[in-house]
Amino acid sequence: MKILVVDDDREIVDGISIFLSGEGYETLKAYNGMDALEMLNENDVHLMILDVMMPKLDGIKTLMKLRESRNIPVILLSAKSEDADKILGLTAGADDYVTKPFNPSELMARVKSQLRRYTTLGSIAGKGGVITISGLCINTENRTVTVDGEEVRLTRIEYNILELLARNRGRVFSTEEIYKRVWNETAVVGDNTIAVHIRHIREKIEINPGEPKYLKVVWGVGYKII
Repeated sequence: MKILVVDDDREIVDGISIFLSGEGYETLKAYNGMDALEMLNENDVHLMILDVMMPKLDGIKTLMKLRESRNIPVILLSAKSEDADKILGLTAGADDYVTKPFNPSELMARVKSQLRRYTTLGSIAGKGGVITISGLCINTENRTVTVDGEEVRLTRIEYNILELLARNRGRVFSTEEIYKRVWNETAVVGDNTIAVHIRHIREKIEINPGEPKYLKVVWGVGYKII
């Protein structure tokens, strides 16, 4: 699993990364909120360890921006131990809060706990076979889709593509892989079938298809749900 460590103190980032690597996790490093958000858009991250006090974009604002589109676990780091600060962080969408200085073993235990909860309860698919991503809700039992409470009618193929991407939120699927997963066939070179279906899905689930909130194109690579 991939963990993003974000802190303006490079020694802290390096130290946490060493401990995470020792536990078998792959790590990414960022030193401010702006860089962290860029990395999240470019990588399939499963958990983020995020410092509160940082330049350019602090941890709370970074977290609030993240929660507009992603539901990965976030553990906040802060030198402040007051209850008000913890409440602010948790209210903003943090899953846990660790005060500096911290015991690395305790941090690792919290990381494992959050990842266990994320994977066993379902990072994407919730209880009752429902995938919820912000205002997008996909009921996998009756194969219905709603956006901000309004039902959206998709064709069978459109639904299958959307569910595939939503179940693997953040992962980029190539045209060839989508074709193989949905049709169980190899894509024909030059076939724009997937692009057409993606456009139709966007027109149905996005408020502004030109600036999509959910379904993104990764140019030259494929498509993903964020």
